[in-house]
Amino acid sequence: MDLNTIETVVEAPTRAEQSAWEAGDAWLAGGTWLFSEPQPELRRLIDVRGFGWAPFKTDADGLEIAATCTLARLVDIPTPAEWTATSLLDQCRQALLSSFKVWNEATVGGNLCLSLPAGSMISLMASLDGVCTIWTREGGDRQVTATDFVTGPQRNVLRPGELLRSITLPASALRCHTAFRRISPAPQGRSAALVIGRRSPDDGTFVLTVTASTVRPVRLAFRGTPGPGELHAALDQAIPPELYHRDVHGAPAWRRHMTLRFAEEIRSELSSLGGRGR
Repeated sequence: MDLNTIETVVEAPTRAEQSAWEAGDAWLAGGTWLFSEPQPELRRLIDVRGFGWAPFKTDADGLEIAATCTLARLVDIPTPAEWTATSLLDQCRQALLSSFKVWNEATVGGNLCLSLPAGSMISLMASLDGVCTIWTREGGDRQVTATDFVTGPQRNVLRPGELLRSITLPASALRCHTAFRRISPAPQGRSAALVIGRRSPDDGTFVLTVTASTVRPVRLAFRGTPGPGELHAALDQAIPPELYHRDVHGAPAWRRHMTLRFAEEIRSELSSLGGRGR
């Protein structure tokens, strides 16, 4: 869609553009949502790809993914064999059900910042203890966990003019065994429930992350693998009825049912691995 109200596009931005942010400005990354519908209030686009950020960086501490990394590049990331949880990179990418054309334009950061319940990059980052680095308008930065970044449907912690710079995933989470479950009411539909579990090979810690069925990510952590009743009770305590999402893709009661079902499947799958924890 042609955004015919745009007067200026900044293709080589600096931090100065951020400090001069004003009403009518918008960050441009892949643009797959921005150009999908009218944006009559916008006058200036600032292309964050002009910062020239490397799409990813790995070291002994973990993996840093730039906000401008495209979905297509996720599968190009070279990772150590012991980072077994990196299988989630492609599982979550596939959950978006987009064409290769979208994958080559849409960005990881854009998916987080759009903050839809079904945004599977949110699922990926929250499930692996991601920490978001945010550039502030004053020239500094701040960190927010990926679980806390999204606060509701199309709502997040970004203040006007702030910019998501990157998301860092720690090596401790990347070494975990994982299990993934997703459902949509249609074969090529939007995620209505997406649940990811992980279990640490180091100390048996069990972490379950719920997205898509809820209006924001929900993360539960246990010192060992919980029993079925313990997990069920913990989910009901962490997710009150009003936290389940309601739209044309699923009623809250059905989303709760699928969340509990997937959680138990994941608990059973990861507990069968044996090792530390109960």
